[in-house]
Amino acid sequence: MNGGDGGEAVASSAGPPPPLDWKFSQVFGERTAGEEVQEVDIISAIEFDKTGDHLATGDRGGRVVLFERTDAKEHGGNRRDLERMDYPVSRHPEFRYKTEFQSHEPEFDYLKSLEIEEKINKIRWCQTANNAVFLLSTNDKTIKFWKVQEKKVKKISEMNVDPSKAAGNGSVANASVSASPNHNLANGGYLGRSYNCLSKDAPFPPRGISSLQLPVVVTSNETSLVARCRRVYAHAHDYHINSISNNSDGETFISADDLRINLWNLEISNQSFNIVDVKPTNMEDLTEVITSAEFHPTHCNTLAYSSSKGSIRLIDLRQSALCDSHSKIFEEQEAPGSRSFFTEIIASISDIKFAKDGRHLLSRDYMTLKLWDVNMDSGPVATFQVHEHLRPKLCDLYENDSIFDKFECCLSGNGQRVATGSYSNLFRVFGCAGGSTEATTLEASKNPMRRQVQTPSRTSRGLSSTITRAVRRGAESPGVDANGNSFDFTTKLLHLAWHPTENSIACAAANSLYMYYA
Repeated sequence: MNGGDGGEAVASSAGPPPPLDWKFSQVFGERTAGEEVQEVDIISAIEFDKTGDHLATGDRGGRVVLFERTDAKEHGGNRRDLERMDYPVSRHPEFRYKTEFQSHEPEFDYLKSLEIEEKINKIRWCQTANNAVFLLSTNDKTIKFWKVQEKKVKKISEMNVDPSKAAGNGSVANASVSASPNHNLANGGYLGRSYNCLSKDAPFPPRGISSLQLPVVVTSNETSLVARCRRVYAHAHDYHINSISNNSDGETFISADDLRINLWNLEISNQSFNIVDVKPTNMEDLTEVITSAEFHPTHCNTLAYSSSKGSIRLIDLRQSALCDSHSKIFEEQEAPGSRSFFTEIIASISDIKFAKDGRHLLSRDYMTLKLWDVNMDSGPVATFQVHEHLRPKLCDLYENDSIFDKFECCLSGNGQRVATGSYSNLFRVFGCAGGSTEATTLEASKNPMRRQVQTPSRTSRGLSSTITRAVRRGAESPGVDANGNSFDFTTKLLHLAWHPTENSIACAAANSLYMYYA
């Protein structure tokens, strides 16, 4: 997926890339058979940093867990060293547990008589500095800016006293001073017995102590990771925060709730600017809410936000201080005669993501993934059916509230594939390059391909601007999942993230973090 027409022409002539063969890589927090999952352990956010060397997860218990890549470190070094070691560069990423910290605690708003959950809604990585990593985490009301750094452990070494002279009633470790019967003090006194400096009952020597024996604190080679909250951005949202997003300028970020989007400076925690406000004068006139917001990856003045009506608005911060009007709106026109009771509910967009090049935008509503070209607001360039066979069951999904589940989406670093989750711990990967018919179903388990379903080839739409007809791919036989079984709506894969430079996906199934590579 290239921004220029020339790149697209080359890709089209070469044909679409072949479907990826996904393999299991790692799992953290794997459950044993019959093990009950604690609510606080369920993962609620996943995010890779820009380099792909770090991965962060947040859970409903308010904890943030950090993982770091190990294969790059173990085989790292310059190119000459790698060639000498004959190390295969195509090796898939491997991660290990790094550290964890309690980001948020449960709170209670006494003015509104409202409990504020500690659950982590979003995590975003910030720019690194001085071997420290920085990240933003948020619950429903409060955003926090964290610094995680390795610090050398300081230890108390031997005290500065000759151990041979520290005999008798104490040792060096307990800071006692002992003396032989004929030991003369520096000021001419005589010490006929030993005194334990740590004992409250011991009398002070009549003529003082020759020298003060202090422990020596030294810095060891051991290191420990320390997480410190640098700033707290609070009291700026009346409604639940659903998104935070870093700006490409490295200085600012946005936070969005149901009705407002605020702009913050990372250095200033007591002031924010309201840049989008969709709250009507009379709340009875409210027709839509903000569901997700994200900054453009390279243009610091551009951001997009989605709504519960299925539209995405692109706004330019240079136009005005309060962005009441949008520069572009992306929405798909409703097919005549297709409206039902559930139309508006399933049209609500739960997540949006910019492609790395900033040219394309991915959105996830309840039934589909849609890929948009920011230069073309007439409709999506591609639509992918995630679980079309659930359409006849919308009434059941409404009854058990599953229809309100908010699934996330992600794009590969090269923009050629997109992914999102579904029920029964399944997630789907679609190819979006020109001519691609890739539509893979994977299960969050150690055998991800066992739920694989063969999708018949269909005419697909490439991303070239010369094609004007959208394609819908990935539909399966109605009423069953990929294995012919009914879906389990209690096991849902809401959160997943694609490695920024490699074909590797991290996804959360309850309290377990699964990683796959291709």
